[in-house]
Amino acid sequence: MRSMHPGGAEAEDDTELLRAVARGDADALGLLYDRHAGWLHTRLSRRCADAETVREVLQDTFVTVWRSARSHRGGEAGGWLWVIAARRLVDAQRARSRRERAEPHPATRADSAPSAEERVLAGLEYGDVGAALERISPELREVLRATVVDGLTVRETARLLGIPEGTVKTRASRARRALRAALAECAPQTRPIGGTA
Repeated sequence: MRSMHPGGAEAEDDTELLRAVARGDADALGLLYDRHAGWLHTRLSRRCADAETVREVLQDTFVTVWRSARSHRGGEAGGWLWVIAARRLVDAQRARSRRERAEPHPATRADSAPSAEERVLAGLEYGDVGAALERISPELREVLRATVVDGLTVRETARLLGIPEGTVKTRASRARRALRAALAECAPQTRPIGGTA
């Protein structure tokens, strides 16, 4: 399997592959899939414990790439693919949540209970933290999600997003400050994060 994200000449090849996909080249889509499906599957699995959902989201991601390759405006393809995959995962989790709420008698089996990790990640997507994340800039949000939610190292995040490691560290610091401020706006009646010193 390739590293978390290809770089250098391969990144340029990704742009060419996306252009070919935009022209309807199915072989180019296959090459793009071969190059990126592994690390996308790994990242999606870190956010969702349900293997079937991960497989469906991965498939939906590349269907979306096939349909919208023309919308890629250059730049790092891996980051663009991850944005699509992350959005498909959120959509799948929301749809699952709606289905579960609509069931008259939800399943009570022990294996249907969400894991602690799934509850935390749901809180990150839908709770105050999720609302606050939506208020900060996309470049800060993607660094926070990669380093905190997905647990990637600074080096892996830099490779994934196609930015220098120093930029990852700077954005992570700015993102934490912006997130604290956004959380304060979302819930001004609560105590500040970390309490008082």
